[in-house]
Amino acid sequence: MVRIRTEREIELIAISCQIVSDTLDMLTEYVKPGIKITELDKKAEAFILDCGARPAFKGYMGFPATLCVSVDDEVVHGIPNDRRLVEGQIVGIDCGAEKDGYYGDHARTFAVGNISEDKNKLIKITHESLIRGIAEAKPENYVSDIGHAIQSFVEPHGYSVVRELVGHGIGTDLHEEPQIPNYGEPNQGYKLREGMCIAIEPMINMGLKEIKTDSDGWTIRTLDGQASAHFEHTIAITSNGPRILSQKDSING
Repeated sequence: MVRIRTEREIELIAISCQIVSDTLDMLTEYVKPGIKITELDKKAEAFILDCGARPAFKGYMGFPATLCVSVDDEVVHGIPNDRRLVEGQIVGIDCGAEKDGYYGDHARTFAVGNISEDKNKLIKITHESLIRGIAEAKPENYVSDIGHAIQSFVEPHGYSVVRELVGHGIGTDLHEEPQIPNYGEPNQGYKLREGMCIAIEPMINMGLKEIKTDSDGWTIRTLDGQASAHFEHTIAITSNGPRILSQKDSING
């Protein structure tokens, strides 16, 4: 069931989203060569708890950490471990928080020190694809209009869109209906309505679209070993178009 949120509920979702956005802002200065991934996770968990919220991912379906940290060819759901980040890598950090029964979800891909032009372009195109997808999230459009905007932008650059992993509704559960694919033809699927809250999250591969899952049951990586980037925003669909909740100063009042 697709849930329509009241203005008050949207503000509560925005509060959780703001905590997640602030968490990733805080981590920005620590994403550099030499840091252990587990240190990033510890900092994020402490920050979220200090905000009076709860890490949404920790314990979700058995996931053991606060952050999903995915390096280079890891697409999403990387489990934090004692690996140290290395100059030239890119790292996707996905974070969720729950406060007062409402969830926020947000992801960014970071450069670790100086990165190649190819990786830098992948990050920029993936982020721009998210912005283009968000622009289509308005009343009377369709779910597939979002994915079509993403796919039609990234594929001419020679990149591919992961098919098996999609965005989602969000609110009183971390994952709600509808699913939000990052590909497809326009004017298909669920019609978007004012009051819907959704997480849009393109996962874009430098090479082929195929993926595989590691033996840990969580980490998903590209089948061809090429790099992947991931960005995500939680948004509310309003009469004035999309409102990004997971960016600074997203809270009204």
